[in-house]
Amino acid sequence: MRILHTSDWHLGKRLDTLSRFDEQVAVMDEIVRLADTHQVDAVLVAGDLFDTINPPIEATHLLYKTLKRLTHDGRRAVVAIAGNHDSPDRIEAPHPLAGECGIVLAGYPHSTVPALETDNGVRITRSLPGFVELTTPGCDHPLRLLLTPYANEMRLRTCLGVDDKEQALREVLRCHWLDMAQTHCDAHGVNVLMTHLFMIQQGAPLPEEPDDEKPILYVGGAQPVFTADVPQGVQYVALGHLHRRQTIDTAPCPVVYSGSPLAYSFSEANQDKYAMLVDVQPGAQAVVTPLPLTSGKRLLRQRFTSVDDAVAWLAEHQQVYVELTLVSDTYLTADDRKRLYAAHPHIVTLIPEVSHQALNPTGQRAAIDPAQSTDALFIDYFRSRNNGQEPNEQLMGLLREVLAKDE
Repeated sequence: MRILHTSDWHLGKRLDTLSRFDEQVAVMDEIVRLADTHQVDAVLVAGDLFDTINPPIEATHLLYKTLKRLTHDGRRAVVAIAGNHDSPDRIEAPHPLAGECGIVLAGYPHSTVPALETDNGVRITRSLPGFVELTTPGCDHPLRLLLTPYANEMRLRTCLGVDDKEQALREVLRCHWLDMAQTHCDAHGVNVLMTHLFMIQQGAPLPEEPDDEKPILYVGGAQPVFTADVPQGVQYVALGHLHRRQTIDTAPCPVVYSGSPLAYSFSEANQDKYAMLVDVQPGAQAVVTPLPLTSGKRLLRQRFTSVDDAVAWLAEHQQVYVELTLVSDTYLTADDRKRLYAAHPHIVTLIPEVSHQALNPTGQRAAIDPAQSTDALFIDYFRSRNNGQEPNEQLMGLLREVLAKDE
């Protein structure tokens, strides 16, 4: 069986004020082409289909269109779960129509997927809360999926019927997955766990979440789950949430974050993006191949000490989004800003950084003296709010004009 694993589409997401919709259309086309080119039997989308619980209408249309194209006219199973950015009810709402195409949608950890069968051979043979077994044309063995969409701790306990508030959430999930695996997953089918949670090796440092990602680890959120909690018999774990492609563990099976198909924040600057191709036979180790995704602009962080150097670099890198830092010992003038923005259409953030700051002999910022003049107090305040840079004379003149009028 051949599976394509992807996640964190975040359809509808913007970069600051810049629309990414055209790039999202292009990368969805690319994912469909990969599924067709590699003749996959199933596509798994591990959560965060949308960027918000109330996505724009064009993002909704793009999701439904893409899922339908991925089914290859009902010849391929497509399974998608809700992430922490998604509304579980919104994800499940179109299932009566989606099921006719071979699309499985799960919003809650205890969702029971209704029966479905397409004219071209995709069929659900078993469905229980958090579990689905289906067959696809061309495969003699079934695909068993343990499905755990994102839920905070309270919802997980409610969905899984746990009354003991002292019981560790990861233990609850471990027991739930173990029961599903022992009851329904044998060596005569392909067994996969798909979830949108923070999973780590026990004792390992926590992987970084993207800067603007809604963190899963917070009070009332979900605890990290350990790879050791994955039951024996599961051959692949398809994860969503982290935006960088990474293999968290290889035991008891490959445990993989596919990452997002586009870079969505500058914490993902210069990252390569992938979908994961998974070849697996019953009772055998899964073979995982990262497939590069090339659609969409790269995000780059650049740092310069000269406006001229920055302008020259910007002229040579027009098809990227830029976070630009200008290091200087003087104030960044309006003319400098104008030159920089005129040189490039996609400067998302311009950060002026002053190379020296007013420090006292101990190396600490000097305390503010309320007895100073208004000009001096304003300069101290301006430095504190702008990385130590001095206000220019034009701004000081404006301050004095305002003070004069007030008097």
